[in-house]
Amino acid sequence: MISQSDRGPGRAGPFALLVVVLLAGACANPSLPSASPSLPPSSLGIFSPAPSDLPSELPSLGPSDGPTPTVTPLPSPSPSSTAQASCAQQVLRGMTVAQRIGQLFSLGLANDKLGTAELSAIRNQHVGSVWFTATTTVGLAGIRTVTNAIQAQATKAATGGVRMYIAANQEGGQVQALRGTGFSTIPSAVVQGGRPIGTLTSQARVWGSQLVAAGVNMDFAPVADVVPPGGDSTNQPIGVLMREYGHDPTTAGTHAAAFIAGMAAAGIDMTAKHFPGLGRVLNNTDFSANVVDNVTTAHDPYLGSFEDTIQAGVPFVMVALATYTKIDPNHLAAFSPTVMNLLRSQLGFRGVIVSDSLTAVAVASMPAGDRAIDFLLAGGDIVVVRSATTMVAMVAAVQARAATDTSFLHLVNEAALLVLEAKSAAGLLPPGC
Repeated sequence: MISQSDRGPGRAGPFALLVVVLLAGACANPSLPSASPSLPPSSLGIFSPAPSDLPSELPSLGPSDGPTPTVTPLPSPSPSSTAQASCAQQVLRGMTVAQRIGQLFSLGLANDKLGTAELSAIRNQHVGSVWFTATTTVGLAGIRTVTNAIQAQATKAATGGVRMYIAANQEGGQVQALRGTGFSTIPSAVVQGGRPIGTLTSQARVWGSQLVAAGVNMDFAPVADVVPPGGDSTNQPIGVLMREYGHDPTTAGTHAAAFIAGMAAAGIDMTAKHFPGLGRVLNNTDFSANVVDNVTTAHDPYLGSFEDTIQAGVPFVMVALATYTKIDPNHLAAFSPTVMNLLRSQLGFRGVIVSDSLTAVAVASMPAGDRAIDFLLAGGDIVVVRSATTMVAMVAAVQARAATDTSFLHLVNEAALLVLEAKSAAGLLPPGC
């Protein structure tokens, strides 16, 4: 596991700044689009192509959450700061530590259903986000039935009344999880990358509006990875599946940014992936361990495509499960403080860092709890996990660590605040904060 001394730079200061400078304003809470007619629950089918201001005293952990940690009170803001905390800060204050930890997890929906295990995870582990794990042709109305049921679980007891991020892998081509009536057939990123920027933005807005109508508010896309010219046939995670927007960072970056702009205009929060890039590896981390990139450096031109997505305002960046020997040979990227620092300090990303799936083969040999803790220690914010069983073990480990380690609890609170700020911008916080 990552030691205390290995920790990354945190989240580029938003939490510390918010402790001193309180943001004024009220919660925006736009209503979801009207639901499509209810359909019977369906076996639906994200696509795996190959397999601040905190209160001066934090609320105690609930009876089932373990011992109460010793917490050094944070300094109170001066009267001259401002009179009102932001909505996210207000919501964070009212949450138990267990609820805050729940905001740091995105759970896969087995068979794209809200099943017993998923319901239990939301109610008992307070999970704050979910994602569709399989490809389905059930169509927009069928997906809307599932998303309505999911948002109905965002109760005061479960999530502090904070609604869910509901995500899908809606890239296009072979990686379009949601299909059927009401969803356009989206071309592959390779095809999208050959279209004019304005055209792609307009098309992405249409695709995004379909997701919104289905109750989906987050897309695990676009891929900002760059596959070198001639490398498609040997690059299993990206090139073989035609997931890249281009074979140079400019084409890839500008078209990924155009995709983001269109989807964002429709109301979808986007996720640039897989930082710092899977375009130069051979194997897919979903199905292979020890995936290594021996080329990419901390000042590599291929990082330019990610910089373009950040400048486009992408709110989420997903970090890969490969090892980058010229950046940090000792950690997978998702567990690397060096990689997180590169993303935060050098590229200037101020949003939410999410993991690639921590149930992938690339990390399967690690104890489940260590995966989640090491990601958070490195500077990550949302743990993406496919299996409810694995997620329950991860949450228990994070809760136990937070109950005994004040500095780790501080990281949890920083990450939870960042997630809640993103949800505030997305209109997912309770009315009135």
